[in-house]
Amino acid sequence: MQKSALEQQVAELIVSELSLDDVSAEDIDPEASLFGEGEGLGLDSIDALELALAISREYGCQLRADDKEYTQIFASIRNLSQYIEAHRTQ
Repeated sequence: MQKSALEQQVAELIVSELSLDDVSAEDIDPEASLFGEGEGLGLDSIDALELALAISREYGCQLRADDKEYTQIFASIRNLSQYIEAHRTQ
């Protein structure tokens, strides 16, 4: 469950932005599913919108719900971090 520095930052961003008080960023598996009932973090579409805004603010990359790869990008912290790394402007 080794995370890169960016994956750790993204995990911390998720925990703080979504007020996940019962989850520790250190304990989040970078390959665990972010969405879905009963698995991974169990985030929902509202969480995705909040997270996309936070990522835009923090890293300067835009995540649009109409992007055909949106579901894949948000599949895990690892996928999300790879997208940020490739598209960040800050």
